[in-house]
Amino acid sequence: MKKLLFGISGLPLFDGIKRYNYVTGIHYLKSIGLDAMELLFVRNVNVTDNNKEAIFEAKQKESFYLSAHASHYINLNADDITKQDQSVKRIIAAAEGLIKVKGKSLIFHPGFYLNDSKEEAYATIKSNLMKLPDCGVDYRLETTGKGSQFGTLEELVSLCKELSLCKLCIDFSHIHARSNGGLRSYDDFAGILKYVLDNLGRTAIEDLHIHMGGIKYTLKGERSHAPLMESDFNYRECLRAIKDFGVRGCIIAEGPLLERDALLLKETYEKL
Repeated sequence: MKKLLFGISGLPLFDGIKRYNYVTGIHYLKSIGLDAMELLFVRNVNVTDNNKEAIFEAKQKESFYLSAHASHYINLNADDITKQDQSVKRIIAAAEGLIKVKGKSLIFHPGFYLNDSKEEAYATIKSNLMKLPDCGVDYRLETTGKGSQFGTLEELVSLCKELSLCKLCIDFSHIHARSNGGLRSYDDFAGILKYVLDNLGRTAIEDLHIHMGGIKYTLKGERSHAPLMESDFNYRECLRAIKDFGVRGCIIAEGPLLERDALLLKETYEKL
């Protein structure tokens, strides 16, 4: 990508009264200075043959960036092989929905360790990821927020090194929660980006998908999203590291305030 874009996960809030769809949401977000939206396919793939043309036209008119988040019901390390196969099918269905609007990045959580060792989970998840078709979509593996979930930075970077169809989605807030508030200083954020740079190269840094937002957590990790200003997540130092490393791609704001927090992130970044 040529620059760093800022957007939101799902539909905008506005005043909480007006209801948006993807088309009106794209136009509204562009009008307030945002560049991107992550379509939410977490319950169902809601881009269809009925609305795809209108969404694509809005995307083209506004020079807007669309990604998508696949189903939350994905576990590529499920105990039941049938459930693993269903998870693969859900990822493919989400990819097909994203292709309808010529989106590029499909984000998802790969799975859970369950009763397996980390090495066993890695092998099973890798095997299932290899079943995904090369359809022009980047399968973005998202760092996860709980210790029970597969998806540490190291695990996902390793998979991205091994599988050419897979790319990284860094959720800094998830990493913060998973480490019980471990991301405090500039050096903490810079260390993550340096790890990506050292292992995946400059091309990964210049095409990075990022999630960021306030977060609440317990000893077990992520509990819930929160407004940035009501969280201990140090978004300013995170953005400073992102700027210093020359990161390009897309930052997606998550949490209850959506576009307000996205604008806060963008405005903070531009003032650094």
